[in-house]
Amino acid sequence: MIVDDEPDIVDLVTYNLKKDGYRVTTASDGEEALNKIRKDKFDLVVLDLMLPGIQGVELCRIIRNDPKTAAIPIIMLTAKGEEVDRIIGLESGADDYMTKPFSARELVARIKAVLRRTREKVSTGKTIRIGDLVINTETYGVTKGKTPLELSATEFKLLLYLVERKGRVFSRDQLVDAVWKGEAFIEPRTVDVHIRRLRTQIEDDPSNPVYLKTRRGVGYYVDETL
Repeated sequence: MIVDDEPDIVDLVTYNLKKDGYRVTTASDGEEALNKIRKDKFDLVVLDLMLPGIQGVELCRIIRNDPKTAAIPIIMLTAKGEEVDRIIGLESGADDYMTKPFSARELVARIKAVLRRTREKVSTGKTIRIGDLVINTETYGVTKGKTPLELSATEFKLLLYLVERKGRVFSRDQLVDAVWKGEAFIEPRTVDVHIRRLRTQIEDDPSNPVYLKTRRGVGYYVDETL
């Protein structure tokens, strides 16, 4: 789904995606997009930040907070290019971020990369218990106590990668290579945003994490004693 109120942008992205064999649905405002997302099943949403009615950031949060739509990958597309805007977009739940003007070919490449990450299989039939977290690698499900958590596919893979390698500290660049497969357009700062989003879900006190810890100046790790 392409959600943008600029017809020229919608036409450009739609044309390039259809040329690559994708089926495309469009929406020009947040309400229309939300109604369609709740009725149909989408593999990915390209979402403009500035929309009539429900803004892109708010729509992104609504999608992430609904168990039926939480796993849909989202690429934020916007004219705002400041770092703070990128961080706001990522922290609201976006998997990736592009600024206008943009290359249609690069956008299609990013869509393919995000879809590849979300469809990539991890080892199946395996349940990992760490503290009060239970991670199911077959269903991509994570529960904390008896509460199911709504993680995006990227968040799940980042968590799983660190949990399976408890005690090892990984830099942001190493995590980009491992989880995002070294995609050239992923900034290392993106790792920080995803770690913060994970902490808000799995930690009792995100400011004093038990699971996802930071080794200052080095990177992130999961304590091997858990």
